[in-house]
Amino acid sequence: MAVAPSSVSTSTIISTLLANLALFGIFVGCFIVLRLKFKRIYSPKSSFDLVPEDKKPEPLPKDPFRWIFILLTKPDSFFLQQAGLDGLVFLRYIKTFGTLFFGALLMYIILLPVNATNGNHNEGFDQLSIANVKHPRRYYAHVLMGLIFNGVVIFVIYRELFFYNSLKNAVLSSPKYAKKLSCRTVLFQGVPDSLLDEKQAFKIFSGVKRVYVARTTRELEHKVEQRAAMVDKLEVAENKLMKLAVKSKLKADKKGFILEPVDEISSYVNEKKRPKMKVGGFFSSKVDTIRHCQEQIPILDKEVKRLQKKFRHSMPLNSIFVEFENQYYAQLAYQSTVHHNPMRMSPRFIGLEPKDIIHANLRMFWWERITRRFLAFAAIVALVVFWAIPVAAVGTISNITFLTNKLPWLRWILKMPHALLGLVTGLLPTILLSLLMFLLPIIIRVFARISGEISAIGVEKWTQNAYFAFLMVNGFLVTALASSATATITEIIDKPTSAMSILANKLPLSSNFYISYLVLQGFSIAGGSLFQVVGLFLYYILGTLFDNTVRKKWNRFSGLGTVAWGTVFPIFTQLASITLAYSIISPLILVFAFASFFLVYVAYAHNITYCFVEGPDAFGSHYPRALFQTFCGLYLGEIVLLGIVVVGKGWGPIVIQVIVLLSTIFAHVHLNLAFDHLLGVVPLDAMRAVDGVSSTASFTGPSEYQSKVLNKKKRRANFEKELLKEQEEETKLKADVKAQMESDYDQEEAIDSISVVPLLADRDFKTTESNNLIVKFIRPDVFLNFRYVKGILPATYNIEPKIVDNKHAYDAPAISAKCPGVWFPADPMGLSEIEIEQLSPIVDISTKNATFNEKGKIVFLGKPPN
Repeated sequence: MAVAPSSVSTSTIISTLLANLALFGIFVGCFIVLRLKFKRIYSPKSSFDLVPEDKKPEPLPKDPFRWIFILLTKPDSFFLQQAGLDGLVFLRYIKTFGTLFFGALLMYIILLPVNATNGNHNEGFDQLSIANVKHPRRYYAHVLMGLIFNGVVIFVIYRELFFYNSLKNAVLSSPKYAKKLSCRTVLFQGVPDSLLDEKQAFKIFSGVKRVYVARTTRELEHKVEQRAAMVDKLEVAENKLMKLAVKSKLKADKKGFILEPVDEISSYVNEKKRPKMKVGGFFSSKVDTIRHCQEQIPILDKEVKRLQKKFRHSMPLNSIFVEFENQYYAQLAYQSTVHHNPMRMSPRFIGLEPKDIIHANLRMFWWERITRRFLAFAAIVALVVFWAIPVAAVGTISNITFLTNKLPWLRWILKMPHALLGLVTGLLPTILLSLLMFLLPIIIRVFARISGEISAIGVEKWTQNAYFAFLMVNGFLVTALASSATATITEIIDKPTSAMSILANKLPLSSNFYISYLVLQGFSIAGGSLFQVVGLFLYYILGTLFDNTVRKKWNRFSGLGTVAWGTVFPIFTQLASITLAYSIISPLILVFAFASFFLVYVAYAHNITYCFVEGPDAFGSHYPRALFQTFCGLYLGEIVLLGIVVVGKGWGPIVIQVIVLLSTIFAHVHLNLAFDHLLGVVPLDAMRAVDGVSSTASFTGPSEYQSKVLNKKKRRANFEKELLKEQEEETKLKADVKAQMESDYDQEEAIDSISVVPLLADRDFKTTESNNLIVKFIRPDVFLNFRYVKGILPATYNIEPKIVDNKHAYDAPAISAKCPGVWFPADPMGLSEIEIEQLSPIVDISTKNATFNEKGKIVFLGKPPN
C-alpha cells in the first residue's frame, strides 16, 4: 500500500528512535555486564597503577545503575582533578546547552498550540512546525519566543565566557601551573638573524633563565631513527629467540628428555631458526639479526654522539624558545611588542609542552607560513565543495519519497512497510552521513601540519575551526537544503516563480532529518562510547595477534587513550547549533536534543574520568572557541525565521526579527572585543601579590612597587594607618582563600603545603552570601569571578611540581636522545643471562619484570626497566 509523503516524517522519527533505542540498550547492556570483568577497558585508571595517585578516582560501585547518579552529582573540582581543564569545560559545554534545551521546553506551551491548530493541515510531526502556520499574525509568537530564547542563550554564552576566563586565570596562576616549564617559556618565530643567539634575549627581556635556539638537525635525526630502528630489531629478535627456546624446552619436557648442553642456545634453537633479516634490499641474502645488530648499533651510536656534540654549530632556524625565571616575566614578554619591524618576533606562543612541539615547522619564514596557510585553507575549501556532492545525496535519501511524484520508477519505495520505510529515510542517511564525516579529521589534521602549526595544541585548534566549518556547511547547510529541495522539487517544477516561498515553507520539514541525527548521536554514540567496542578489539584481538614483544604488550596495557578535542568539540558544537537553528521553527527538536546531550554527558563523564588520560593541554581554550562558534546556530535560526516571516508578509514580525538579528550581531561583536585578548593571556593582577611585594607562584623577587612606592610611603605621616588597613584586607583575603581551598578536597598534604598569598585579582569584595539562584545566575561578576572560582581548584593545584632542570628541554629531541634499551623475558634455562652478558657492552639490556608463563607465553610483571 502506498504511503503519503506527509506521513513519512512521523514514521521516520519513530523508526529511528526505536532502532537507536534498541542499539543503545544493547551497548549499555554489554557495558554493564562487561565493565566489572574487563577493568582494563572500562576502569583502567581506578583499577591499575597506570596514572599518578592524584589522578586515580575511587572505583565505581558494582550496582548496575548507581554509578550514573554518582557521576551526575560530582562537582566541577572532581572533573578538573581527573580530566584537567579541557575535560571539565567540555562537560560544562554539554551540561550548559543540555540545560538550555531542557529549559526551552517551556516554549512548547506557546509554540506547539500555535503551530498545530487551524493551519495548513500537515500531518504527523510536521503539524508541530512553523510550516503548518497559515496566518501571518501567528508569527508574532515565534519572533517573540525567539527574542526571549536567543537573548537567554547569548547571556549564557557571556556567563560561560566569564566563568572560563576566571577559571583559566585561577588555574594558570596556581602553583601547579605557574611553576611549570611550559608556562615559563615563550616561543618566538620570525626571529631576525641579529637575535638568533643565546645571549641576545638577555638584552631584551628581564628574568631570562635560558634560551633555546632551534637548529637544523636533519642528519642527526636520520641517524637517531636508524639507531632506534636497529635496537628495535634487536629487541624483537631477542624476544623471538627466547620464545622459540622456551617452546623447545616445553616440547622436550612433554616427551621426557633433556636438551643438552642446557646452557647453550643452539640446543634449543638451531641456526636455521634463529631470527634473520635482509640488509642489502629485497634481493639480498639474509643475515642473523642479533649478530648484525650487535655490529651496527655501536657504529650508529658513535655517529649519533658525534653529531650531538657539534649540534650548536648547526645552522640556526628562525625560532627561539626563551625560558624565564617565573611566569610573570614570561607573560610580560609574551604580551609585549618586541620588535620594531613587522613579521618579526611573531607569532609567539606560550604554554607549549616540549613533547608537543612539531620541530619540522620551526624553520618557516613568514612568507612561507602565509603561503602554507593559504594553500591549506584553499584545500579545505575545495574539500568542502567536493564533499558536498555525496553529502547532498545523503540529504536526498531522507526525503526521497517526495521524488516519487516526478520519478515513477521510485514509487516501489512507497510500497515498503512503514517501519522499513522509516529506517531507509531516517536511520540510513544518518549512518551514511556519520561515516562520511568519520574520514575527515584525519585529512584535516594533515592540512593543519601543512599550514605550519608548530604544536599538537595548534593542530587541534586548527582542526576544531576547519572541522566545525566543514560540519556546518556539509553536515548541516548542504544536507538541509538538499533535503528541503527534494521535498519541494515537484512543487517548484509546477510553480517556478514561487520557489522562494515554497522553500521557506518546506525548510522546517528538514528538521526531521536532524531529529534522527540527534537521536543517532545521543543514543548510539553515547552507548557506543560506553561499550568501547573499538577498545575491546584493539586490546584483545590486535594485541593478541601483533604484540610479539614484552614491551609491546606493556605499551598496550599501560597506554591509555586520550580525547582529540579538536574533533570532539565541533561535533557537539554542530549539534547545539542545529538545535538552536530549529528551536523556534521546529521546536520538537528540543526534547531530542536534551535527551541526546544528557546521554552524551553521562558517557563522557565516565570515560574521561575512568578510561582516558589527558592529552596535549590546551588550558581549555577549545571552550570559548566553541561558544563563539555556537553563534552560527543563532544566526541561521534567525535568518531562516526572517525568511519565513518575509515570505508570509508578516510586517510586524519582520521588524522584530530584524531587531533580534542586529542585536545578536552587536552582542557577538562586543563579546569578541571584550574577551578575545583576555582569554589568551594571564593578567598581571592574577600573578602579583596584593601587597605588590610578596612572592607568589608566578612572581618572585623585588619589584618597582617595593623600591619606589613603599619607600615613599614610609616618609608620610599617615603611613601606619594605611599599612594597618592593607594588613586587615590581606588578613581577610588569606582567611577567605584558605577557606575556599579547605572546603574543596580533603587532602591534608596539599593543604599543609599551601602558601596562602592573596593576589591583586582577589581584591573583589562584592558579597557572595546570597542563596538566590536567580541572583547567582545573572551576576557572574560576583559568583563567577576570580576569587569565587578559585574555590573549584582541587587542593593538589596548590602543590608545586618537581622542577627538573633540563638544558635540552626545548631542543629537538634528537639532540639529547639516548640509545634505547632492550627488554626481553627471562627464561627458566638461564639463556637470557648469557644474551645479556654478550650484548650489555653495546646496549642497555634487561629481563627485569619480564618472564614466561607455564604455557610459554611472554608476560610482564611490571614497568620496563629501560
